[in-house]
Amino acid sequence: MKIHGIPYRSLWVKQGDPHTIQLIDQRYLPHKFVIEEIRTLDEIASAIQEMHLRGAPLIGVAAAFGMYLALLDAPSDQSLEKIMEDASSRLKATRPTAVNLQWAIERQLKVIRRMRSKEEGVQLLFEEAQKMAEEDVESCRRIGEHGLRLIEAIRAKKGGGAVHILTHCNAGWLACIDWGTATSPMYQAFDKGIDLHIWVNETRPRNQGASLTAWELGQHGVSHTVIVDNASGYLMQRRKIDLAIVGSDRTTATGDVANKIGTYLMALAAHDNGIPFYVALPSTSIDWEKREGISEILIEERRAEEVTHIQGLCDGEIKKVLLTPRETQVANYAFDVTPRRLVTALITERGVCPATEEGLLQLFPEKRMPP
Repeated sequence: MKIHGIPYRSLWVKQGDPHTIQLIDQRYLPHKFVIEEIRTLDEIASAIQEMHLRGAPLIGVAAAFGMYLALLDAPSDQSLEKIMEDASSRLKATRPTAVNLQWAIERQLKVIRRMRSKEEGVQLLFEEAQKMAEEDVESCRRIGEHGLRLIEAIRAKKGGGAVHILTHCNAGWLACIDWGTATSPMYQAFDKGIDLHIWVNETRPRNQGASLTAWELGQHGVSHTVIVDNASGYLMQRRKIDLAIVGSDRTTATGDVANKIGTYLMALAAHDNGIPFYVALPSTSIDWEKREGISEILIEERRAEEVTHIQGLCDGEIKKVLLTPRETQVANYAFDVTPRRLVTALITERGVCPATEEGLLQLFPEKRMPP
């Protein structure tokens, strides 16, 4: 995607310096564009935990590069297996809900088993992390192709009129390496000349919709309007929304979806108003071992400051201000689970399917258990 006309990915290896990973530091957006340089395991773990970067697919790729940096910096007189185990534990502890994190780490641990020396291991881990990044780009592009057909169908049903899409949080290219998940169909529809308008939930408490989704849609030239989260139902009742598309941090094998807090309420409103509610996700976000999202998915609880304070631009400076009484208790749940009965369909890199176990197995038959 482009920023001021210049192509960027959300994370990349610094040109000419494979020891340095560069990323767009999302904490400063939309008011300041900052590229952060990462050279150590601790730096990338902190970047994930403190949300310099976020989004399930991007977290996974970042963790893969974290494993590479851990081995790259490993003292030659220490056990490489112990270093990798410690790196794995450090990274897995950063964000518990997004399944891509664990998936990427486990994939790198399999690579390590093939190494015969530290030098070979470093090269193998680097190549595998790069491969994951490219796979993510391709998966998101294909998600966009499949989602585009849904948008085209709605446009045809409306007789060629504008298509109004609701989205929540940021499931854009800033949450992936490129394209995004929920936004990929939007970008591809826009690039094809389809008249679109995106309603963007601001997405409290961190406002990723208002600060990130609105920013990247604007950079691409896509018409959009930011709304408070609780306005979604109002717009649905007045038929101002044709469909909703969101992302996923973890989807169970049966189709339950864990996503940014507020997604469940949005899905309820869509269901009540007969509006299609789609979830766009790469297969790396599917947890094939979990079946019941509400009882089995661990929901991350984050710092109270994300609720008590808000960040914005004031007199030319980025500042935080206190919203609540100082001694007020706060509960900050980062995600919720939308039951599969409220999901119209899942949009994956292999196609669109019902949010059911059988629907997913039709697209991913290799996951079917032998009789």
